[in-house]
Amino acid sequence: MHIPDGFLTAPVWGACQVLALPAVAWSARRAQAGSTETNVPLLGALGAFVFAAQMINFPVAGGASGHLVGSALLAASVGPWAASVVMAAILTLQAFVFQDGGLLALGANLFNMALVGVWAAWVPLRLAAHGRRRRIALAAAGFFSVFTAALCALVELALSGVRLPAATVWVALGVFALTAMIEGILTVAVYEAIERINPRWVQAPAPLTRRAGAGLAAAAVALAGAGFLIASSLPDGLDHLAETAGFASLERPVAGAPLADYEALFVANPWLSKALAGLAGLALTSLLCYLLGRWINRWRSA
Repeated sequence: MHIPDGFLTAPVWGACQVLALPAVAWSARRAQAGSTETNVPLLGALGAFVFAAQMINFPVAGGASGHLVGSALLAASVGPWAASVVMAAILTLQAFVFQDGGLLALGANLFNMALVGVWAAWVPLRLAAHGRRRRIALAAAGFFSVFTAALCALVELALSGVRLPAATVWVALGVFALTAMIEGILTVAVYEAIERINPRWVQAPAPLTRRAGAGLAAAAVALAGAGFLIASSLPDGLDHLAETAGFASLERPVAGAPLADYEALFVANPWLSKALAGLAGLALTSLLCYLLGRWINRWRSA
């Protein structure tokens, strides 16, 4: 789902930057309305969990894999404005530290996942977030968050002159649809698990209890530190599309990254290398989301 550098032309990624960066800043501005000092740790905990979950790919179909994106989970937990900010923080760290998504293409990835994906998820949540239809709303939120983001990526590729045969497009849409369905199922499962840890989170962001904080921390550490052992090695939907359609060679990273491909290259052991990179990313994401929460809250106070 993360678009690397080289796939998009300058006018396309430039337009995405112009649209996405002010929109994320506006989201931070709007997020302050619902921000309190007590929900700041929640942003850090959820951000870390989503980062860790994105590292774990699962097989989908046709030699492609997917992973939890988390836009819908964040929107359901903290609302769309804060969700956009947290997702933007995750995507920015992934681009600069792990070379997961391009630096020039960062605006496109922000637009697709942190903005369109979050708000596509918010529509069913807003319509039916409570009562008997809540599970359906959560599943629909997960589905639309991923599928609309994927459609945006396909449109951006088309605008950049990447020619895709009709048959390839239909196969890609099928893979993205299956990935989106799994996202919906995972969104329901994870959200209800969070609800069991701290029921007040489903009503309004609440202070982290020790039990809740420990539960989220344990899950995030397990996923980041050892999840790669069970993760699929198949390329994700976009990478698989690039390979089958023959435009994977267009990828041109504009700069290196200290933990590229989620590996700590200064460690010889490959397992330990991935575990350290995952745990470092977990700590960085948690810290950045926490600091953003504090900044938003102080902005509100000012």
